[in-house]
Amino acid sequence: MEPMIKENLKAKTQTNQEKTEVVNALNSLLSNNQVYYQNLRGLHWMIEGDQFFVLHEKYEEWYTQAATNIDDVAERILTIGGKPSHTFEDYLAESDIKPVKNITSGSQGIEVVLNNNNILLNHYYQVIKAAEKAEDEGTVDLISGMISETEKRMWMLKAYLS
Repeated sequence: MEPMIKENLKAKTQTNQEKTEVVNALNSLLSNNQVYYQNLRGLHWMIEGDQFFVLHEKYEEWYTQAATNIDDVAERILTIGGKPSHTFEDYLAESDIKPVKNITSGSQGIEVVLNNNNILLNHYYQVIKAAEKAEDEGTVDLISGMISETEKRMWMLKAYLS
C-alpha cells in the first residue's frame, strides 16, 4: 500500500473517538433543535394580541428555518457514519431546551425564543469544538452558517425586547 494511503487510514482510525464525539454533539444539537421547533409551532398557534400578525408570521419563518436546520443536522450525522436521534423520547431526554405551553403574550414568546436561541448557540459552539478536533471541515462549515443566523436572530430579538 502506498505510504499516503496508509497514513490516511491511520488518521481515520485515530479519529474514531473524535467522530463519535462529533456525532454525539450533533445529536444533542438535533434534539435541542427539535424542541425549539415545537416551541415555535406552539408560539405560532397560540399568539394573541396586538402583535399577532407580525409574530404569527415571524414564528412561521423561524420554525421553517428550524426544520431545514434539523434536516441538515440529521443528514450530516448520517454522512459521517452516525445515527440521528429520531424519537420524541430521545429529544426530550437529550435537550436542554424545555417545552413551553400556552404562551400567548408576544414579549413572553420572544423571551422564550431568545432563551432557546442562546441554548442553541452554546450547542453550535460545542459541535464546532468537537468537529475542529476531529478535523471535520464539513461539519464546521455547516454549523458556522447556523451560528451566524442565530447570532443575527438573537440581536433582533434583543432589539424587539428593548
